[in-house]
Amino acid sequence: MLICMNISLFRAATGMSLLLGASIAFAQSAAKPAPDVLVFSNGDQLTGKLEKITGGSVQFQTDMAGEVSIGFDKIKSVHSSSTFVLFRKQSRGLPESKHGEVVVEDGKLTITPKAGTAETITTADVLYLVDEGTYEHDMARKAGFSTGWNGTVTGGATLVQATNSSTTLTAGIALVRALPTVAFLPPRNRTTLNLTETYGKQTSPVIPPTDPASPDVITKTSIFHFDGERDEYITERFYALVDSSLDHNYSQGLSLQQIYGGGVGWTPIKSAVQELDLKAEAHYEVQWFMSSGDGAVSTPDTHLFGSTFAETYSRNLPHKIVFTESGNIIPGWTDMNAYSANVSAGLALPVYKRLSASVSATDNFLNNPAVYYKKNSFQFVTGVTYTLK
Repeated sequence: MLICMNISLFRAATGMSLLLGASIAFAQSAAKPAPDVLVFSNGDQLTGKLEKITGGSVQFQTDMAGEVSIGFDKIKSVHSSSTFVLFRKQSRGLPESKHGEVVVEDGKLTITPKAGTAETITTADVLYLVDEGTYEHDMARKAGFSTGWNGTVTGGATLVQATNSSTTLTAGIALVRALPTVAFLPPRNRTTLNLTETYGKQTSPVIPPTDPASPDVITKTSIFHFDGERDEYITERFYALVDSSLDHNYSQGLSLQQIYGGGVGWTPIKSAVQELDLKAEAHYEVQWFMSSGDGAVSTPDTHLFGSTFAETYSRNLPHKIVFTESGNIIPGWTDMNAYSANVSAGLALPVYKRLSASVSATDNFLNNPAVYYKKNSFQFVTGVTYTLK
């Protein structure tokens, strides 16, 4: 009887082990679907994952070669069991209703939904094909405030310790959030935030020394700028905007300048290589100035109605070098003497992955600076830039 019980227990344990093994094998097979297969025109094959189709090219992820981009003219067929969303050129950026498995063969794409009939179109009619997970994450759901931000962070420093001691620090953050986050869809809105600060302090002893000793001569520099802008697109190239900016420039005796306005913008040039934006707006402006060192002379604060006419340009140069340039002129309509202008240009030269060496020059002109201060403030800055995305 004891032997029979042992045999029964052994059979039960064996059965449970086999069942558990089968469950694990089934789960592993379910977790690892069959890879997608891409066949070249010459018969060679790649296995991996079809990621997307855009610009007449197939983006295919492989374990050995990483992500590769292959033109339709070099492909015989692509088979994928994943679910994709199709955008056709004649749909003007609106998603097609069919989500399904995809087969590309002999210059035609067939999408087969889980329920319904298959649809076949030529590859020339494909604007964009994206997997359903990416579509739900980047396009279908409502974007939160933290979604879609891109930009750069720049920093630099100069330290001198000698008879004269000096410290110069520069920092900048440039952020942009454009929705939708994919380039092939018509733009809906754009938010930009920019912040820069240059701070310097130089300490010089009185030479020759005096008795009693005179205090060191301390010279400070502080140039701060912040601006924010929200664009709402009316067409793909024309948009309405609201903006605001804050400026502090110790070198011009400007304690704080505030601008709050709104206007329109136009993008006459936009491509993968370059982009040009032109803007015009009307605003309320206030300028607060510093007093002289002894407080005896002061420049009256200014409240005025003015405008900003601006342009920004960026271009991708060879070897992944990026050139940026911007300029504006700010007339004051209620006080024609209170006008200003700014121009800047910079280069970002890639060093390693997202790190770049940066060089920039900025000139700020203020026609009505505080008493005893110069109208021009020029900066030449070298630093390190990190690209967020």
